[in-house]
Amino acid sequence: MLLMGAVIILFMYINQPSAEERAAMQQKLIEQQEAEAMKADEPQVLTMDSVSPMEKRAIVESVRRYGIAEGSTYTYPAGNVNITVSADSAIAGSIKLPGNVTVAVSDVINATYPSSLTDMQRRDAVSALKSVISNMEREQAFARHRYGTEQTVTLKNDTLQLEISSKGALVSRAKLLRYQKYDSTAVCPIAPGDNTYGFVLTSATQSFDTRDYYFEPIIEGDSAVLMKLDLGNGSYWGIRYTLHPDSYLFTMDVVQQGMTALLPSSTSEIEFFWNQKMARNEEGRMFEERNSSIFYMDTAGDVDNLSEMNNDAEEFTQHLRWISYKNQFFSTLIVPRTYFAGATLKSEVLKDDPLYLKEMSTEATFEYSPSQANPVSFTWFVGPNYYPMLSDLQDTIAPGEDLHLTRLIPLGWSLFRWINTWIVIPVFTLLSGFISNYGIIILLLTIFIKIILFPFTYKSYMSQAKMRVLAPEIKEINDRFPGKENALKRQQETMALYRKAGANPMSGCLPILLQMPILIAMFNFFPSAIELRGESFLWAHDLSAPDAILHWDADIPIISWVFGNHLSLFCLLMTVVNILYTRINMQNQPNSMPGMQFMMYLMPLMFLFFFNNYAAGLSYYYFLSLLITIVQTYIFRHVVNEEKVRATMKANAAKPKKKSGFMARLEEAQRKQQAALREQERQRSKKSGRR
Repeated sequence: MLLMGAVIILFMYINQPSAEERAAMQQKLIEQQEAEAMKADEPQVLTMDSVSPMEKRAIVESVRRYGIAEGSTYTYPAGNVNITVSADSAIAGSIKLPGNVTVAVSDVINATYPSSLTDMQRRDAVSALKSVISNMEREQAFARHRYGTEQTVTLKNDTLQLEISSKGALVSRAKLLRYQKYDSTAVCPIAPGDNTYGFVLTSATQSFDTRDYYFEPIIEGDSAVLMKLDLGNGSYWGIRYTLHPDSYLFTMDVVQQGMTALLPSSTSEIEFFWNQKMARNEEGRMFEERNSSIFYMDTAGDVDNLSEMNNDAEEFTQHLRWISYKNQFFSTLIVPRTYFAGATLKSEVLKDDPLYLKEMSTEATFEYSPSQANPVSFTWFVGPNYYPMLSDLQDTIAPGEDLHLTRLIPLGWSLFRWINTWIVIPVFTLLSGFISNYGIIILLLTIFIKIILFPFTYKSYMSQAKMRVLAPEIKEINDRFPGKENALKRQQETMALYRKAGANPMSGCLPILLQMPILIAMFNFFPSAIELRGESFLWAHDLSAPDAILHWDADIPIISWVFGNHLSLFCLLMTVVNILYTRINMQNQPNSMPGMQFMMYLMPLMFLFFFNNYAAGLSYYYFLSLLITIVQTYIFRHVVNEEKVRATMKANAAKPKKKSGFMARLEEAQRKQQAALREQERQRSKKSGRR
């Protein structure tokens, strides 16, 4: 091995090129690189400017196979290239080139170009013709539908109007006939240029995107149309749309025949793509944007959504039962007959676009078989997020199955949602059946809720009355046991006083805590109630939007985002009444700390900033609620005799009290704590004496 290595090294040394040879090789390499660079900069043109006899025969066969039969002739219109083949195989037609130049197909076939045509134009004509024939061979039976004239079919009922385009066989516009946008135009969740969807079929060598083809519309009555691709030899592929009467629903059925001749029998999936730019419908962009997202439900019944505030994307390998593009008051929902086999959902916030909120996309798959007559079916809902309607829809879409469609309406967490669905919405719906003015309905709803909460409000006031009666005794205890060192003794005496008098300082807080779920439930209900949309009351022209009485153009950082660039009158009135209520409430609470008083007055001002951008109906409800509470408080003051309360408490104090197990344990713990404090003080005194 060593000898072999030595021989190889010696051979390489003897045969290495000289310095002159290396220089010549380097120069040759540089010249080759420069030549290739110059060649790359030259315009690339086709080397052929004619059609061979074999290519001519291919043109005749392709046009006859995939073109449109008109008697004994076949035509293939391909945009700028139109080819006609007659019964005797003569080829005619025209090719349009840039610069408004037209060349006859026969001239290209026979290479008999006009003298005015340049060499480059001749090559372009040949290239265009060959490209069309290549596409025909690749797309086969679908090729004849690549080009055509777009037609629109309209289906309409009392609530929904659909415009279905022959290009892509998709709904190009869905107009809600009973709703208008902030600019007084019709609400169109699906609009031309904003919404597109389609299927992708895959053969062994080619994918066919239905959005690329022109379908033939076949009217099937007043409420149905079949968009059909005739693929020859009895084969076809199409989409049938059926609009439900007096409803926001329509079905979309994929129908086919003879597809096994065009697609492999092993084909098991079909792809579905859906893209939408969600347009603004409301004047208040902030809340509409916060309530816009992609919602979905899995087959286990769990409903979730992508982020409303930020760009978001999710990829699902599990089955999804439905997908919805939802904004504040309207949704576009797709419920397949079975399920989405898998999906990728994306949502992008369009912050700088004044006309659009978000761009949403779905890439999904369905189980598919070329042999099935109806392999895929959808039910579409394009309409308002109205709770009673969504609750009833599932009986129409999927009888016996709970689709949880009402989850499209954000009504809060479980407890608050329960209050809204079982108390607030039924009462609101009942009142709206008799009264058309929603300002009056909110007033009656507020009174109804205050009646329910009356026992808690009364108990809270009585607790405050007891605390006012005990205020002198509590002050006396504080004076007898001043300082931090007597804090435990002061607390013990105060608790003993409460126990003897039958008062509980926490009983005033408990009723307020019990009222909080209802207040939070109403906070979720009003911004989501489409019933208030467009309804005017007093100066508010739309109870679902802020009732701005003052606008300004200045954009103040942070403040503009929180407060906006307007002032809402109902919110201002609510703030004033809230401050008044806070003052009355502070008068009812003796011995309150000055720092706590400041915080109590600060809260209404914070609510002014927080609620200024909310729906006028919500501020109006809180305004009425606070106003009724103030009236109740003044009524309680005249009805409740505090001298009688004092006498009752004295009578309670005279009665023997049996200590509860909890109070006994509490007092024992206090005694042990006090003993421990005395021992600590004694130890500190010893240490001080030693020093």
